[in-house]
Amino acid sequence: MTVKEQYDFWCTNSYFDEATKAELLSIKDDEKEINERFYKDLEFGTGGLRGIIGAGTNRMNIYTVRKATQGLANYILKQGAQDKGVAIAYDSRFMSPEFADEAALCLNANGIKAYVFDALRPTPELSFALRTKKCTAGIVVTASHNPPEYNGYKVYWEDGAQVTAPRDKDIITEVNNVTDYNMVKTMDKDEAVKKGLYIVIGKDIDDLYMAELKKQIVHPEIIKEVAKDIKIVYTPFHGTGNVPVRRILKELGFENVYVVPEQELPDPNFTTLEYPNPEDPKAFTLALKLAREVGADVVLATDPDADRLGIYSYDTKTKDYVSFTGNMSGMLIAEYLLREKTKNNTMPENPAMVKTIVTTNMADPIAKKYNVKLIEVLTGFKYIGEQIKWFEEGKFNNNYVFGLEESYGCLAGTHARDKDAVVAVMCLCEVAAWCKKNGITLWDQMLNIYKEFGYYKEDLYTITLKGMDGSVKIKEMMEALRSNPPKQFGDLKVLSFRDYEKDEVINMTTGEKTKTGLPKSNVLYFDLDNNSWCCARPSGTEPKIKFYMGVKGTDLEDAEKKVKKLTEDLKSVL
Repeated sequence: MTVKEQYDFWCTNSYFDEATKAELLSIKDDEKEINERFYKDLEFGTGGLRGIIGAGTNRMNIYTVRKATQGLANYILKQGAQDKGVAIAYDSRFMSPEFADEAALCLNANGIKAYVFDALRPTPELSFALRTKKCTAGIVVTASHNPPEYNGYKVYWEDGAQVTAPRDKDIITEVNNVTDYNMVKTMDKDEAVKKGLYIVIGKDIDDLYMAELKKQIVHPEIIKEVAKDIKIVYTPFHGTGNVPVRRILKELGFENVYVVPEQELPDPNFTTLEYPNPEDPKAFTLALKLAREVGADVVLATDPDADRLGIYSYDTKTKDYVSFTGNMSGMLIAEYLLREKTKNNTMPENPAMVKTIVTTNMADPIAKKYNVKLIEVLTGFKYIGEQIKWFEEGKFNNNYVFGLEESYGCLAGTHARDKDAVVAVMCLCEVAAWCKKNGITLWDQMLNIYKEFGYYKEDLYTITLKGMDGSVKIKEMMEALRSNPPKQFGDLKVLSFRDYEKDEVINMTTGEKTKTGLPKSNVLYFDLDNNSWCCARPSGTEPKIKFYMGVKGTDLEDAEKKVKKLTEDLKSVL
């Protein structure tokens, strides 16, 4: 169907409710808006769905959610795995409970049980729940840290990680095969409950989840020793972290946890925030105000679905707070866990740490010092979860200790297979307690780590290009870099060029070609001299192209200068 035919179909067909029709009729004279809503189906990618809430094929609504779920149900039925059921969680966004119910009732109409949380829960708890309930799959309704007009839908498989190849492509094929909305099944909720297909879960999973988190604590005695002295400010950014984060910190004994009152309760408008993302310094305005009032040691923020953690630490020299990137906080936790587990002989045999290709290279010397194997995977925490699965299946003779990615996500333990900001808060607060006991701040400890392992610095340059035209421009930009890779970024020579789409590494001096050793992905990576690198990747969830880069300096100031110069050199290349 053409855009006009799709629009007319949605406006007139009895399948669509009157509110949807009214919304679409209100834009009948806006050709550009109609085109944006109907020029394509909202893409079900390897990360599931994500888009602006509204009526239309290219929007998040009950119909696109049902259609995606019917495709997932068809795949589950073909696998003969319908008896295991699917776990479903949702966050605090507009339409999240409604989308969760639509997904559940579509599954139910296909004879598949749905275990639905009784209220909003963090994404990592969904990963934990589906493993605990031995489900075949999981769904979490969330748009993570996107602006309030967005929502999304992520699919997990029985190992607890987001689906990876080849299963992801097979599910996408099933979703794309659902071309007629009349193919999509649903049923009455009361009937589904009566038939035992719609099952509510909650406190039982919460209690088990908390118990698993506590297993990651290395020194509970240190927490008890300083629990009365250390001060923690926390904000859940109006999202799912509020209840589990406060509970775990309280049960561990931390007595002075101050929650930002204006951001404590769920709010789908994220009224106090321009952008509910712990990567955005402006998002910490209220938390830092409270921190200065109470004299906090550490300031913590979790994003709306509580899989990312952002932190600030008090600096005794400047008498103010210093922000940490996801790389910095990840290294702070990793260095502590590896050091203390080695010291008290709780490190497993053949330990491994997993990081993505765009995560800090500081991980390399830290892993080397503690005889931990470092494994690199593609961007996306699902690839870290996949490694855990392979370790447990015996594909590799390693035991997982820690995993992290640069985008403020990490995981200690194997209770979940996605990044977990609740366990990250817990671990970070243990590190803060250790620092307090030793008379230093988290920032002091970060400086100690830099001094020992090197002054690594990373940055991210993002270009946002929305809509149909933006999508074309992003493809053109990637193709230009792929077909004619630069030989220099300023005065930095390109040593090798990795094209993960072609599974190819080119030595830029000799021309020799080798394999990347990783799955195919639309990612380009430039190894530069002087311990520097740059990586280009279109976002899988937002209308953006991202350029990651990293350098190593002689001190913090030198590293800062080098990464700023690399960013400017990148812009010149583009």
